[in-house]
Parts: sequence; structure tokens; C-alpha cells
Amino acid sequence: MIRREFLSLSGKAGAAACLPFSAFPLQESFTRPEPKFKMGYQLFSIRDEMAKDPLATLKALQAMGYEDFEHYGFDAENGTYYGYAASEFKTILDDLGLSVSSGHYPFSDFLAQPLDNIRDYTSRCIEGALAVGSKYITWPWLAEDLRNADGFKRCAQFLNMMGEQIRAAGLVLAYHNHGYEFEDLGGTTGYDIITSETDERVVKLQLDMYWLARSSDYTPQEIIDKHRGRFVMWHIKDMHKETDDYTELGNGSIDYTQLLPDPKSSGLEYYYIEQGGNFTVDSMTSARVSAAYLKEHLQQFL
Repeated sequence: MIRREFLSLSGKAGAAACLPFSAFPLQESFTRPEPKFKMGYQLFSIRDEMAKDPLATLKALQAMGYEDFEHYGFDAENGTYYGYAASEFKTILDDLGLSVSSGHYPFSDFLAQPLDNIRDYTSRCIEGALAVGSKYITWPWLAEDLRNADGFKRCAQFLNMMGEQIRAAGLVLAYHNHGYEFEDLGGTTGYDIITSETDERVVKLQLDMYWLARSSDYTPQEIIDKHRGRFVMWHIKDMHKETDDYTELGNGSIDYTQLLPDPKSSGLEYYYIEQGGNFTVDSMTSARVSAAYLKEHLQQFL
């Protein structure tokens, strides 16, 4: 497992040169600026509570300081989010002063199907995203049997086609990485294929920093520098020091005070804290711990 200087960048010569925001300690007299970005949460992290009581869960997250969310689990057949009609869910968000700026949709299932099927499904996703006020529709996952050069090339073709369809509706498509994109495929990687064979005008990128740390040689700033302005969203999550599984921000081995990249060169618009599992206590406590850590240690850079 390759993690290189990613998890020990504080000891790397020249680190300060590539991290203008977080490489220097704050002076005691420094007044923290107002955050430029809403503090976001990927709702998959708290899926158990969302399944029981979405409204109470959103209110609890709001009390922790979360303002924007990325959803999962859109019911395309019924046009619903967490059991609510899209318009009703939007009303709930508006009443709470919250937003859902992105969503993860299960597009991978359509890669082996006729093109008309994914065009129709994408149309339903567009309708839902417009109804709840999302800007981004995000491709989150590629099935295991497609994680080869041909599969990534087919995925890139679909992304270009869908990206044009989504852009025509006034929205934007993004691709979310895991770790398998960085595996060697005979001199290239899935991520190289996705980034080189998609049109950067219609396919943006969502950078998952946990998977980057776990599976690649790149630091966040290094990969951003390869595709400047294209990483419109980030996933920020920590890695357990012993198991490499997920953990709460501040409890793991990724030191974001040293590794958080430059939002401007990234093209950042939204970021989402995420913890897909391995909760120290439970999902609600983990959301609270991560929110507190980000507000104390990272929000001044965001």
C-alpha cells in the first residue's frame, strides 16, 4: 500500500512552497476570516439516521454547523429523496436554510445497457436535481468488473455524453474517485483515462482525499496541479491509524493542517466531510466530532 509523503508531508523539504494556506501556524492575534465555503456533509455518512428520521437528522446536522449536503439514494422511479417528493424535500431544506448542492447517482449500472437507458435515467436525475436546487450530478462508483482499461474508456465515453446532456439543462456532471482508479493498467491508470478522455468543459472532478492517500503517490496539491481548476468539489475524511479504515477527522493519520490544498487552484466550490463507516461511537457522534475538528483546525483555510 503506497502512501509515501502524503501521510508525512510535514517532514518533506519544500512542503511550504506548495501549501500557501496551511503550512504556517496561526499567530495568536490572527482573527479568523469568515469561511468562504459552506460546511458540507455527505449524507451517506449518516444513512442510518436519515433512514429513520430525515428531518430530525437534518436539524441535528444543522445544529452542528453543517449548511450544505451531498445526497445519495435518489429514487428515480418515484422522483423522491428520502421518501419525500423532490419539491417537498426542497421546501424542507429551504425552511431550514440548508442546501443540497450535489448528489451521488448510481450510473455505473447502465454501462452495459443501451445508451437510451442511461439517457432516460440521466433525464430523471436532472429533473430531481433541478427540483431540489442542486448544481452538480456526481458519478460516484464504477462496478468491479469494469475496472480495466476498456471499462474506464467506456465510462469516459458515457461521461462525455451525459456531461453534454446535463450541461444543456444548466447543471454540471462530476466524477468521484475511489482508490481503484490509481491501480496500474499496463502503463496507465483508470484515473489517467478518465481525466484525459473526458472533456473538461463538461466533466468536472470530485477529489476524495482519503482514497488518494490510501491508494496513490499523489498529495492533493500535486494532483490538483495536474488538472487545475477542474476539482470543483472535495471529500475530506480521515484514515484510521491502524486499520486504514475511515475515522473521524482529527483521529486518523491524514494531517489536513499540512495537506489541505489551495482551493483557488482547485476550482473548489463545495466540500463535504464524509465517513462511510467505522464510527467510534455512532454516526451522529462522528458527524459532531468531525464538524468540531474542522471548525477548530481547518475552516480558516476554507
